Amino acid sequence: MDEHGGGQERQLFELGRLVKAGLTQPLGLMRPGGVGRILAVRSGEGDVERGLLEMGFVEGACIEVLHHGFLGRDPLAVRINQGMTVALRRGEANAVLVGPLLDQSTGAGSASRQEGPIS
Repeated sequence: MDEHGGGQERQLFELGRLVKAGLTQPLGLMRPGGVGRILAVRSGEGDVERGLLEMGFVEGACIEVLHHGFLGRDPLAVRINQGMTVALRRGEANAVLVGPLLDQSTGAGSASRQEGPIS
C-alpha cells in the first residue's frame, strides 16, 4: 500500500468516526462563537465547491462563526484561520462540514475546551 492511499484511508476513517460520534456539523448550523476545523467541503455543485475552496475553506483550516444575519438568517460571518472574514449564505455554509479542533500533539479532541458550560 502506498503512503498516499493509506493516509487517505486513515482520514476517511477518522472522519467517519467523528460523524458517528456526533462531533461534526455543517457550518450553517453552528452558533455564533463556535469554533472548529474544516473536515470537508461537499456541495454537489462544482461552482459552489470551487468558490468555497478558492476563498480558503480548505480541509484542516480553523473556522470561527462570528455572527448570523438578522433573526438568525443569512448571511453568516465566519473567520478562517484567524485572519480572513467571509460572509456566506446558509446554503453555501452547509456545504462545509466542521469538526472539533484537535490537539495534534496528543491526537485528543479539544471539543470540551471549546464548548461553554452545559446549561
